[in-house]
Amino acid sequence: MKKNIVFVCVFFLSFTVFSQSTYILCGKLIDTKSGTIQTKKTIIVEENKIVDVMDGYVIPRSKTAKSIDLKDKVIMPGLIDMHVHIELEFTRNTRLNKYILNEADVAFNSVGFAKSTLLNGFTTVRDLGGSGVNISIKKAINAGKIPGPRVFTAGKSLATTGGHADPTNGRSRKLVGDPGPKEGVVNSVEDAKKAVRQRYKNGADWIKITATGGVLSVAKSGDNPQFTIEEIKAICETAKDYGMQVAAHAHGDEGMKRAIIGGVKTIEHGTYMSDETMELMKKHNAYLVPTITAGKEVAEKATIEGFYPAIVVPKALAVGPQIQGTFAKAYKKGVGIAFGTDAGVFKHGNNGKEFGFMVAAGMPAMETLQSATITNALLLKMENEIGAIQKGFFADIIAVNDDPTQDISTMENVIFVMKNGVVYKN
Repeated sequence: MKKNIVFVCVFFLSFTVFSQSTYILCGKLIDTKSGTIQTKKTIIVEENKIVDVMDGYVIPRSKTAKSIDLKDKVIMPGLIDMHVHIELEFTRNTRLNKYILNEADVAFNSVGFAKSTLLNGFTTVRDLGGSGVNISIKKAINAGKIPGPRVFTAGKSLATTGGHADPTNGRSRKLVGDPGPKEGVVNSVEDAKKAVRQRYKNGADWIKITATGGVLSVAKSGDNPQFTIEEIKAICETAKDYGMQVAAHAHGDEGMKRAIIGGVKTIEHGTYMSDETMELMKKHNAYLVPTITAGKEVAEKATIEGFYPAIVVPKALAVGPQIQGTFAKAYKKGVGIAFGTDAGVFKHGNNGKEFGFMVAAGMPAMETLQSATITNALLLKMENEIGAIQKGFFADIIAVNDDPTQDISTMENVIFVMKNGVVYKN
């Protein structure tokens, strides 16, 4: 009997230490759901969840609890970027790297990219296309093997032969082969179905299609439509069967129309979107992911001789400067906006620059924060778990020095990061 009592006591003490509470004292707290800034709040965290949000600065009730004093900071939920490429960062050598890097090399590089993303306040991301290593990175982060954001990934993007995500574009004929659905290349309705099912088998969470040409692919057009509407419908219907939604890279207007009618949930970039397509977006409850930062980056890098292949340069110079203006027009027309940057086209960790570009184009600062929190949480079907600081939500919490509604540039300097109750930056 005495042995049993000792065992119970030891177990209880172990559990008490494991469930140590953290009290975060917040000078200002951004309530993303109401779009207001609250003052003098205390967030109580246990394990990986927020268990309470209380008025005033609360003194911990337990000797084992710890306090984090952020009374002179502005607190908000962890940010969500709906368009990153966690496997790479574009440099002069990116095209060459496809031939000389092994999967292990890509994975090791991704570790740094994931960490940088997290330390800059992005606790959740949607990865929209890589070689498939992105799925392994997601698993490693979830298992606690490496630090990084919570990742939802599309695995390998889907393209048509010669399309924006055809992995063999620009290769020697000896190396081209004939990629098909397994490699993410689709040329029929049956291919479309098989490609989606393969992504599901691989462990993807979303499906991404390249509905039009793209800027950085080694191909002439940056905006021509590249899927038939029947193929897009087959992709979207199959994805729905497997519990997934579809994102569509699109610069040209015709490709966007087909994608929206076909059933995609988000349009990435949207460069040459017409008024008619904007109305179509609203009708079908589709969202625009602007990626303004990437547009500015490619336009800038295109002026550096030799940075991109010659076939890419005119596309970058034409498309890059258009994205911010299209975003401004779409926002004013009432198109749903989801925050996304295309990080990987530029340096991971600089995702916060997007806020400033959105504000400069006419979106109020608070709405940009909401697009990167509650809007994106809704699209990821995690609206009851992330995107707000609320009882029962995951403890994804960040802090900045200044009020972003007064100075949006503060979003480029995140000084505190907690994800799942673990402090990664303080």
